Amino acid sequence: MKYKIVNINKTGERSVLIIYTGGTFGMVQDSSGALAPFNFGKVVDRVPELRQLGIRITVISFPKPIDSSNILVQDWKDMAYIIEENYSQYDAFVILHGTDTMAYSASMLSYMLEGLNKPVIFTGAQMPIGSIRSDARENLITALEIAAAHNNGDPIVSEVCVYFNYRLLRGSRSQKLRSSTFAAFESENYPWLAEAGIEIEFNYPALKPYDKEAKLIVRNEMDSNVAILKIFPGITEHVVRSILSDPDIKGVVIETFGSGNTMSFDWFIKCLQDAIDDGKVILNVSQCIGGEVEQGRYETSKKLNQIGVLSGGDITTEAAITKLIFLLGAGFSSNELKQQLTHSLVGEMDSSIE
Repeated sequence: MKYKIVNINKTGERSVLIIYTGGTFGMVQDSSGALAPFNFGKVVDRVPELRQLGIRITVISFPKPIDSSNILVQDWKDMAYIIEENYSQYDAFVILHGTDTMAYSASMLSYMLEGLNKPVIFTGAQMPIGSIRSDARENLITALEIAAAHNNGDPIVSEVCVYFNYRLLRGSRSQKLRSSTFAAFESENYPWLAEAGIEIEFNYPALKPYDKEAKLIVRNEMDSNVAILKIFPGITEHVVRSILSDPDIKGVVIETFGSGNTMSFDWFIKCLQDAIDDGKVILNVSQCIGGEVEQGRYETSKKLNQIGVLSGGDITTEAAITKLIFLLGAGFSSNELKQQLTHSLVGEMDSSIE
């Protein structure tokens, strides 16, 4: 893939590589009034403040901007490849991405970038940069400032994050919860990492500790033969079995009620049991935005423990499905896979509930 590379600002103490993948952020109105991608190499014309940040900025653009609804496994590999190839040349990375699947991409790159000790910050916008009231400018400028922030040369942030609407969130804990306000993203089960006001206030206890000796290793083997099964009152055996009995499916994230509860009908438990006996792994996550799965707390979830359904604790659906794709591609044995799924790899779940 041939990427477009443009130097935006060549002077500054710190260097940041912007990776533009597409999304609402880079849209402007064309002559007909329709929204269309603009040449992101000319972003400084839209955000002249970039020259005042004192940061060396380079932009790499995907050859064709991607609507984030069309993000594929290969796109995650491309993002990781760009970071790997440029890792020694830049102090930090900012990825401009559509908001609809940003939490999925941020979660996946959290797993892929093993040994990361530099900032990788996802951001985007609810309104195009060509709009007068766009949130794109603030999101980009502050994401860059956070990416360049350091203490005595060491980065303050050294993990994959999402910056949106004045808050910095852990990437593997973030979720898009709103489509019609600027406050689109939340992290219900983990504190924010930074908040931008007059000053940028970092929440140091919540940040991943910086490891000067860490070496980046990109893990890009993945297996997307997975599914999400969201249960609901009245769901039929035919629907459940059609997903769980698919011979190509290797893993399923099941979204359950409350703290991990499901219906206890014999046919439903039998469907789950048959899938597990067939070698499939099933990870239980809650449909609730906050809280955690506590299998066995209620009678309706005790049988899940008995048949071998795994508890996802307080992991988000986005982090759970990407973790499953990532770990299935790693070639673990069945026992190793189960152990990895139920333990925190990159702070995506509370280690105290493992």
